[in-house]
Formats: sequence, C-alpha cells, structure tokens
Amino acid sequence: MTDHRTISQERPAQTANGILMLLVGMGLIVLGPVIVTQGPETALYVVGGIVLAVVGLFLLCGLYALQPNEGAAILLFGAYQGTDRTTGLRWILPWYTRKKISMRARNVTSDKLKVNDKRGSPVEIAANVVWRVEDSAQALFDVDDYQAFVNIQIDTGLRDIASHYAYDHGEEEDHEKRELTLRADAEDVAGRLREELANRVRVAGVAIDEARLAHLAYAPEIAGAMLRRQQAEAILSARRLIVRGAVGMVESALKDLGEREVVQLDEDRKAAMVSNLLVVLCADREAQPVVNTGTLYG
Repeated sequence: MTDHRTISQERPAQTANGILMLLVGMGLIVLGPVIVTQGPETALYVVGGIVLAVVGLFLLCGLYALQPNEGAAILLFGAYQGTDRTTGLRWILPWYTRKKISMRARNVTSDKLKVNDKRGSPVEIAANVVWRVEDSAQALFDVDDYQAFVNIQIDTGLRDIASHYAYDHGEEEDHEKRELTLRADAEDVAGRLREELANRVRVAGVAIDEARLAHLAYAPEIAGAMLRRQQAEAILSARRLIVRGAVGMVESALKDLGEREVVQLDEDRKAAMVSNLLVVLCADREAQPVVNTGTLYG
C-alpha cells in the first residue's frame, strides 16, 4: 500500500534584524506626535503624523525574540514559509504567524510498564530517554502533538523490546549459546531500544540521543519465586566452583606425593585419601581430625 502523506521538511525563513526594526519603529512613534504638535496645523501634517505613529506601532508588532536552541516556524495564512533559528531579536511582517518550538534536549522517564518477556514471564520495565526536535516542520505539522506522540512511542517501543528478550538466562541454557537478556546485557538492549525509538519518532522530526532501561524487575506476583530461584542458582554455581577447585587440589596433592615418594599408596588408599580430602575441602564446616590407631584394612 502506497503512503500518500505529505512529509514536511524544515527550511530557513527570511527574517530581518529586530534591533534595527525596533529603532525604526520607535523613531516613527516619536516622530509622529512631534509632527502633529510642532508642525503647521494643517490636515496634511496631522494625518501624516498619525500615519507615521501607526506605522511605527505596526512595525513593533512584527518583533519577536529567540533564545539559543529555539526556533520559530513562520506561516502565512496557514502556509509554511520556513523556520527562523537565529537567536536574538528578530522581525517579520506582522501578518506572518510565528510558532515557537524548543530544540533543546529533553529527558523523559517513562511510567513503569507491566509486560511479558520473551518467555512469557511478567516483568516491570521503564526507560529513560533523551530526545530533541531535529526538524521543526515535521514536529509541528506532521503529527498532532509531537510531545504526546513521543511519549506514546516510548511506551510502545519499550513493550516491543521487552517481548524480544528474556529477563535473565535460564540455568538450562548452554553458556556458549546464550541469548541476550534484559538484565545481563543492558548495553545491547539499550542500543536496540534507541534504534527502535529512532525509527518510530522519525516521522515527527525527533532525534533520540540516548535510551536506557531505568527500571527492571519481575512483577510482584512472581518476584518471590524468582528470587528463590536466583538464590538457588547462585548456591549451585558456588558449589560447582568449590568442587572444581577441590578436585584440582586433590589431583595436585596426589601428584606431589607420587613425585616425592613420601608414601606409597595403592588404589584403595588413593580412593580413601581422595574421599577424605574432598569431604574436608567441600564441607561447610571445619574438619574435625580423627586419629586412626589401626590400619586401613583392620
């Protein structure tokens, strides 16, 4: 389906220096009454003085001021004529309409949204987005309210991003084939969120400078269960590390004993020694020494 919408595009407007026009207007306003009061009392001088004063007031009506990072869209009877971004006091003919728009960066923190992640788990998520108007014509004329449009697109884009990632890695996943997750890969998620939002708000002439997750948590109804799961996974991971280190220490001890010929161990004694060392190294509490007065074989 072909899109027949007309896309506006910003262009510079032709305006004049406001300081010069202010001086001219004030001069005419002062000169008019002087001519009326000081000149000959004739209709020509009276009318001329009044006309000069009116023209001076007319000129003053065309003045407007622009601050840094601010623009003014100029319209003539509804038709877009251009955007003035020159700071300071500016002037244009009074029958031109001026719509000011800020080009400054804006910081928005979205509301907390309750969405389902890639695995269907309910999570709470919010984002912090820095955006600014890049094209004043598109912002003013291609969307109804560009600020409300941006806020809605932030919520929509955040929901879409959350549905493409799981909250966290599952224990059953292969470490080498793990996919990106919301919690563990914040930088990658932020990059994709920024691209997603940039595509969504481009029609409004808005640029996204930065987008990051500001809040991420499991929904309250499953938060307790997921916390217990994370604790269990942490305990299992710690146990694996302890066992891996203990096995290495036992292997090193047996190797050193064999090389130094401190004691000759057969397979049964090696098995008993390995068992005892693993119990000592992997136990949660300190080992209690036992003095053996007999032999291994009774």
